[in-house]
Amino acid sequence: MPAKPQVEPYEVQFVQDLLHAAGATHVRARKYGFSIIAESGPTADPVRHFRVRRDTVHLWCLDMGHHTGRWERTPFRDTLRTLVPMVINQFPWTLTPIA
Repeated sequence: MPAKPQVEPYEVQFVQDLLHAAGATHVRARKYGFSIIAESGPTADPVRHFRVRRDTVHLWCLDMGHHTGRWERTPFRDTLRTLVPMVINQFPWTLTPIA
């Protein structure tokens, strides 16, 4: 089985651009292994909102940040172009700024 392709910088920027275009300017995206993490707050103690994990070349899996600091898997698997707007439109409370 071929190895998963790495997360590219343009994919991270794409996620951040979608979030900022939707008004979630407090959220930043960063690469972590085969995932893109959407987080906010200080970099030393970030609030994890969601992450997308690469599953195949074009498909990603969505995980939501849990208040315990762990990731909660969801049944959603699709392209970045579908998953990020789905979080923005169907789960907007997950992007709420936390003071």
